[in-house]
Amino acid sequence: MEFTVSKSDLVKELNLSQGVVEKKTTIPILSNVLVEAAEDRIVLTATDLELGIRCSCPAKVQRAGAGTIPAKRLLDYVRLLPDADVSVKLGDNQWASLVCGRSRTRIAGMSRENFPELPDMPDKIADLPVKALVSMIAKTIFAISTEESRFTLNGALLLLKNKGLTMVATDGHRLSMAEYEIPFPDIAGSYRALLPRKAMGEILKLAGEAGPDGTIAFAGDDNHLFFQLGGRLLLCRKLTGNFPDFERVLPKDQPHSIILAKDELRGAIERVSQFADERSRAIRLRLSPGEAKIHSSISETGESEESLPVEYDGETVEIGFNAQYLLDFLRVIPQDQLTLRFKDANSAGELRPDGESVDYNYRYVVMPMRI
Repeated sequence: MEFTVSKSDLVKELNLSQGVVEKKTTIPILSNVLVEAAEDRIVLTATDLELGIRCSCPAKVQRAGAGTIPAKRLLDYVRLLPDADVSVKLGDNQWASLVCGRSRTRIAGMSRENFPELPDMPDKIADLPVKALVSMIAKTIFAISTEESRFTLNGALLLLKNKGLTMVATDGHRLSMAEYEIPFPDIAGSYRALLPRKAMGEILKLAGEAGPDGTIAFAGDDNHLFFQLGGRLLLCRKLTGNFPDFERVLPKDQPHSIILAKDELRGAIERVSQFADERSRAIRLRLSPGEAKIHSSISETGESEESLPVEYDGETVEIGFNAQYLLDFLRVIPQDQLTLRFKDANSAGELRPDGESVDYNYRYVVMPMRI
């Protein structure tokens, strides 16, 4: 295999593979990127067996072929080269020779024979708007469980219906749900799949290369989900198991609601939570006529309290919340105000952005804490 490629093009595509390549693996070839040269392009493929990416860039191919090269070492080296063309030659002994200007380097590669084959993308299910998909991931990814034993909660539920797109994530203590009204006329009934957290992060990177009006072609088979943007394809294994019945968790009876200014509330919680227990991150929210008080204390360290004016004339209610859970929500909404809906101290609270557009719905449910 022998080809010449632009350094900037090669770095851009290798960068996309880094989140997929296994850094610490018992299977050495998974630390490598598969390089295939044919006609006027090179195709780069990386996988950790759960997640895979295939991307390409133009190149002058002198001799077609394929081989694998350590992904991180290749990127770290090529990134330091001057902005010029890089000539790559892979010999029968699987050593890759790189020449760029006066720089000459050899890197030990491995035969492609042991590199896993990635499945081909099946027929497209739908074109997902990049802007909506990125927004939904940002609004749900932080609510995914980090406990590996709860594997059905280690990703988000992706639900497509002919009238819209829904993404839901929960860790058992909170639930985040984003909905967009987008017509999918080719979908009869609904399509649902569990999308792993790591794949969601890689979709965000992939989407960064698209324009605001771009779309990602989405497909799925029995075991995998596929996301294609231009010449780049990301695929991942579906999570198995049943996602919880999230509609049962959504509160139905919340007689009280107040509107709060996002920046005021965020600042108050950030300051007060400095005096919250490091493990529980618990703070008290006390709602009384005309006022919302946020309070926390640690007996050995100190205490803090902030007061915010609110339009509320109901009975006094004091609810314990995890401060970090509230801040996660406040950091992703673009709106200046939010609505807090609640029933009593023992029931879940619900946060929603205030002043949303009609085609977009975001609900964030947080379970109360006993303090």
